[in-house]
Amino acid sequence: MAVYAVGDLQGCLEPLQCLLERVKFDPVRDKLWVVGDLVNRGPQSLETLRFLYRMRESLVCVLGNHDLHLLAAGHNIERLKKSDTLHEILDAPDRAELLDWLRRQKLLHHDAERNVALVHAGIPPQWSLKKALKLAAEVETALRDDNLLPAFLDGMYGNEPNKWDGALQGVTRLRVITNYFTRMRFCTADGKLDLKGKEGADTAPRGYAPWFSYKARRTQDLKIIFGHWAALEGQCDEPGIFALDTGCVWGGAMTLMNVDTGERLSCKCDAQGGVAPPPTLRERFRAWLYR
Repeated sequence: MAVYAVGDLQGCLEPLQCLLERVKFDPVRDKLWVVGDLVNRGPQSLETLRFLYRMRESLVCVLGNHDLHLLAAGHNIERLKKSDTLHEILDAPDRAELLDWLRRQKLLHHDAERNVALVHAGIPPQWSLKKALKLAAEVETALRDDNLLPAFLDGMYGNEPNKWDGALQGVTRLRVITNYFTRMRFCTADGKLDLKGKEGADTAPRGYAPWFSYKARRTQDLKIIFGHWAALEGQCDEPGIFALDTGCVWGGAMTLMNVDTGERLSCKCDAQGGVAPPPTLRERFRAWLYR
């Protein structure tokens, strides 16, 4: 059995299928870990969600901010933005089945045998794995509870509070937990969030740094696979930290990693989120000439 993790899909199905074919993925034998942001911005959000749903027995999936946005739009259509590519899901005859499956996915997955965690954005430096799992479970419970779900989806948007406080309650508490797991890039050593910066790791505001860079981070002994941060281009020098969002939906590539060996494969994407054609002989020569 092989276990593979893939970066943000965002409705780009063809590159995912290309990568799975390249590793001869067998859903009976192998497992696929998806780092969140299954849908939105790409051209095949509905097809991607259906594809993953069909192979759900071979899948481990954590939720990203775009997935939560889809759930919120399913609850209140006015949440949709002009740039969203979610209408086809919300109009689909199997919409209820797909959204119900989606809301039952995790925010944080931990494989104890491999000592690996899977999360969309990251784990803040002040939280241990035990605490992170406990807090993720609070949001997961709200997502799966028909009575709690509407209030959570209505109240999850916003950048405040920008720092964890154990005294927080209700939707406010759930919002800050969700922001850590699905939107975080830069924070302070004690977990104060900056949710505006989206560029590379060297662009942190004064007093902030990438969440994974703090030497006193309480998950130093844990391997963490994450996505969300396309500007990193899959590059992270921190030992045990694996960035897999390589900007497929922006014309970059989709990256698949063997969780046990660390081997990576990429599929170059075109501007529409499909598989880009292979480079011409001239392009390959120029790449070799100027390497």
